[in-house]
Amino acid sequence: MNLLSPVRTIMTNHLQTLHPKDELRKVKDIFEAKRIHHIPVVEDGILKGIISKSDYLFFCRGFKGINTELKVERYRLNNHRVEEIMTTGLATMNPDDKINVALEIFKVNLFHAIPIVEDGLLIGIVTTYDIIENLANDKIAENKYV
Repeated sequence: MNLLSPVRTIMTNHLQTLHPKDELRKVKDIFEAKRIHHIPVVEDGILKGIISKSDYLFFCRGFKGINTELKVERYRLNNHRVEEIMTTGLATMNPDDKINVALEIFKVNLFHAIPIVEDGLLIGIVTTYDIIENLANDKIAENKYV
């Protein structure tokens, strides 16, 4: 992986997204159905925030197990909205920003996903997983020819 390549070369652009007014039930459904850890929150294509799996689990903590607790969890998921737990004030990148800049952002901060925005609209996301996957694929390809 060339660290001076633009992030558009490694970003995920087929995104699962949420609307700020969506019920948290939808968050649960997406996390259970997909192998992802971050869901951008958009309104009319404009990034409003992001929900990480950690945000969701923090909201739900302590409501697993016995029947009464499951009823409480179900009530909370159906009566709270995405905007109540999403993270705002996000670092974003332009699709032409370099991968090494994303690495530096990940290194300095405690988050693991950077939304990619162009002309004010969300077009992708780069995660630490994207970086690791590309590095691993490069290593595999390198070993094929040794």
